[in-house]
Parts: sequence; structure tokens; C-alpha cells
Amino acid sequence: MNILLIEPYFTGSHKSWALGLQKRSTHQINILSLPGKFWKWRMHGGAVTLARQFMDSDYTPDLILTTDMLDLTTFLSLTRERTSGIATAVYFHENQLSYPWSKTDRDVQNKRNIHYGFINFTTALTANHVLFNSQYHMDSFLFEIRNMLKHFPDNNELTTIDTITSKSSVLHLGLDLLLFDQYRIDQLNHVPLLLWNHRWEYDKNPEAFFKVLLKLTERGLAFEVSILGENFKRKPDVFDSAVRALGNKVVHNGYVENFKEYAEWLWKADILPVTSNQDFFGASIMEAIYCNTYPLLPNHLTYPELIPKKYHPSVIYNDLHDLEIKLESLIESKKYLSPKLRAVAKNYRWKNIISEYDSIFEQCRVKTL
Repeated sequence: MNILLIEPYFTGSHKSWALGLQKRSTHQINILSLPGKFWKWRMHGGAVTLARQFMDSDYTPDLILTTDMLDLTTFLSLTRERTSGIATAVYFHENQLSYPWSKTDRDVQNKRNIHYGFINFTTALTANHVLFNSQYHMDSFLFEIRNMLKHFPDNNELTTIDTITSKSSVLHLGLDLLLFDQYRIDQLNHVPLLLWNHRWEYDKNPEAFFKVLLKLTERGLAFEVSILGENFKRKPDVFDSAVRALGNKVVHNGYVENFKEYAEWLWKADILPVTSNQDFFGASIMEAIYCNTYPLLPNHLTYPELIPKKYHPSVIYNDLHDLEIKLESLIESKKYLSPKLRAVAKNYRWKNIISEYDSIFEQCRVKTL
């Protein structure tokens, strides 16, 4: 089967997912993409550019698979001469309805932020099939659609929620975890090494992360911390102030573009305290778990879904006080080796999940014929 994968935001996890899928699928996948920058403009105008590029080509797929960054309604309206009979599916990496917006964003201040969520809504309504990277993601998106539609004065079209629900399913993220194996480091740190390997942004809640670490520092606990993850021109101020306060406990501070160096830090790390307010799947967390880093995860978002219940008492925490207790215990006991937890991350290797992808794509085509 020939599949056209449209990705308006071709960078980071979106790019890794697209290339991993293209490499491992038994179907022939062609990628039509735009550089991963200016995300708001990609959601506004990316469909126009990508529609033009598609119409200039002579490629006719059996299935059009896009991600949540595309305005599918605009793309299909501009390509209807060639796409009216082609099945469509959308894969939601994230969405702009249940994503926690920054209060400092100008679109929030001017009450324009709802437009991006509306694009996600109409895309889901238009597509023949809607795929989410976790159950939590699907549930939260469908819940927020209702809140958005009730916001409007009349003709709320609440029945569209049932329409979208009926064609929605969960398809967990596929990850290139085998890439980490060649850089494996087995070492025992003299003091526990804590890890931050997420984006340096407000939705990952760095304030809570550093608050806990500073409290443990005041108690005299011995640990080190490696702060990885992509950072941008604008970042929460807490990164600079907390790094100064932690002093020589910080053994690395900054984004590493070299994959080898990133992988080595994950293998070196002992504990991954996570304080995120937003995560629809948690790719960076699964990468760390695969590298035997012991996670401490909040009891919300997608984490209780991805971690088997038998591990919840030791891995899942209920509030920051609970996180402090669990983290202090791990630091003092040094009992944080997690070979059994590593098997959880292995579930999301492309090797173990690609057959599910290919089967669902076949169903997407068949159900539309």
C-alpha cells in the first residue's frame, strides 16, 4: 500500500516518528513535509503550501496520513480534484485543546488561542480515521471538544463529538530505542545522578522539579544532576537561578545535539524525577527508562496508563511531598536499578509495535473503499 505521510512540523519527535515509520513499515511511505519551525504559521498556512506541492507531484497514494499540525480541511479542499476518493487518517502527537497554554502567550492574552484547537477539531471531524498516541490523549481531547463547542452561542454541534469518537482509536508511539544500545554504559555512580531530559519549557514544570531538588539539597543529601533537553531563546527563568543555587551538583547543563552524548547521559543517569504538567505520551521518559534510569512520575496525564499497575506504588507519586519522600529514599538507599521497568519501554520499540501500525493502516484503507 502506498501511504503519503504529511508532516508540516518536521523536527524533533515528529521527525523521528515519521522516519522510523517510513523505515520499518511494510507499506511504501512517502513523506511530504515542511521544516519544523513557526508552529502557529504551520497550522495556519502549512496546508496551502503542502497542497500546492502535492498537486505539483504525480504521486497518488492509497492513504493520506497526516499529523495534528495540518489543517486537513484546507488541504483536502485545495486538492479535491485528486484526493476526493483517498482515505485519510490523522495521528495526534499533541493537540491545542488540552495542551496547557502559557499565560504569557500573546494569543492567550488576546483570546485567540482557541483557533488552533478548532483546527484540530475540524481535522478530526474531516478525517476518516483518528489516531492518538495514548488513551489519556484521546480522552482529554474528546473532553475538551465539548468545552470548546459549548463556548459558542448557538449551533454547538455537540453530536460531532460522537462522530469523532466512533472513528478514534489509540496507537502508541513507536520509538527507535535500539539506537541507544550501542552507547550503553554500565557504571555505578558514587552519588546518584538525577536527570532532566525534557524541553526547557513551562509545561514541563521545571519550577516544581528544582523546588524539590533544592529542598533535598538543604537537607544535605548527596546527588548530582544532569540537565539535558532542548532549550529555546525564551526559557523559564528558574533554569538559571536553580543551576546557580545547586552549584557543583550540576554536572551538565544544556542541550546536546549529538545523539551519542545524549544516549551516554541517559545510561549514566540513575533517577528521573518528572514533574510535567503536559505529556500526551512521554517519549523522553521511555528513552530514559530503556536506559535503566529509574522514573518517578506524577499520578496524572498518561503515566498511569503506560506504567503497569504493579509498579505504581514505587514509581508513581501523588503530590510534590510524596515525590520528595520517594526521591529522598532512592537517593539514600541507592536501590534504583530497574531492569524489569526496562521491559515496559521495550513495548514501544518499532520492532514490537510496527505490525499494529501496518494492520491499522490496512483497516483505514479497507473501511473507506
